[in-house]
Amino acid sequence: MTDMDIEFGDYLRFVFALLFVLALIGVLVAVARRFGLGFAAPTRNGRHRRLSIVEVIPIDGKRRMVLLRRDFTEHLILLGTGPDLLIESGIPAPTNGTAAAPGKISAATQKMDQPGNAAGTLQAHVEERS
Repeated sequence: MTDMDIEFGDYLRFVFALLFVLALIGVLVAVARRFGLGFAAPTRNGRHRRLSIVEVIPIDGKRRMVLLRRDFTEHLILLGTGPDLLIESGIPAPTNGTAAAPGKISAATQKMDQPGNAAGTLQAHVEERS
């Protein structure tokens, strides 16, 4: 017999140690959920949440457009690797759950819907809103 022989008791200790570590991880996850660390906050007794993400659309591998709703106003934001850019603010939220009427969309926003045209049109849209 060599020094590397492992007996049944060693296997049993390994299994108990593994179960102990997994139980500790489970307890830490339960504590983190209890205190809201790293998890979404629960709704407040069924009341309407004031802040929500309405829609997220990836533009390319590094940038995405996010439509946020705060109270009853929506905000369009461009998120990416550089500084984040507020594209449009103060958009009234639709009351019946449908999108805004097509006539209310600016020409720059309509051009952004065309593939490969987002980067140049974003600057035009920002200048148009200023």
